[in-house]
Amino acid sequence: MMQKINYVWRVFATGLCFSVFGIGGLFLTLFVFPVQRLLCRHDHDRKALARKTVHYSFKFFIGLMQLTGVSNFIIERKEYLQQLDGHLVMANHPSLIDVVVLISIIPNADCVVKAHLFKNPFMRGVIKNTGYISNADPEGLLADCKASLEAGNNLIIFPEGTRTTPGEEMRFQRGAANIALRCNAKLTSLLIKVHPTTLTKMEKWYQIPEKRFEFNLQIAETTPAPIQANSEVFSKQSRSYTRELEAYFNEELDKI
Repeated sequence: MMQKINYVWRVFATGLCFSVFGIGGLFLTLFVFPVQRLLCRHDHDRKALARKTVHYSFKFFIGLMQLTGVSNFIIERKEYLQQLDGHLVMANHPSLIDVVVLISIIPNADCVVKAHLFKNPFMRGVIKNTGYISNADPEGLLADCKASLEAGNNLIIFPEGTRTTPGEEMRFQRGAANIALRCNAKLTSLLIKVHPTTLTKMEKWYQIPEKRFEFNLQIAETTPAPIQANSEVFSKQSRSYTRELEAYFNEELDKI
């Protein structure tokens, strides 16, 4: 009986958390960001303030999920992540909330987002005000990423391009390798395990596990360094480095 009550509560709490998330996005767009635009005359300052606001908003959301018993978050070496400056942060992508967790713990975070999110009524205002980078323009993407990293932002990217399909090995796209090669970026790799699996590509938000899930984030000790590309062999180097990253992440995740 108690197990059933706990399950029903977590379904309700999960719905509550995501409702707060959506309403919070609208609140920031309609009330907070307009005030910040009045206070900050320069575009750079406005975006920096908006990102800090989102950072603390996401921190509140993660705290709410833990407080209500939906999840438990174990973040190793959090102090290292809080000191990053101008890093390309690569992570595997097992759940819907991965980017929310990362932005909540990494200051001055930037990220590459899918173009369709600019049409999401709950998120488009957040994305536009923070200046997060759209993947809609492949030609301008690398230039935007390079500028962001040079400005000292920590650029979050998921090399898979989408959430991992449960039970399958990860398959990386070439976007992360292209950025690492072209931007000569400092690299940090993060390993995420969610147990029991939930909020995956195959599940709705209300399809929760039988018990509270645990979100475990670890920092990889090393990241394979790319060989700097030249124009003649860039595509070959990008494919090779993508496969190297893919093998590295799969091997490291098996150790957790």
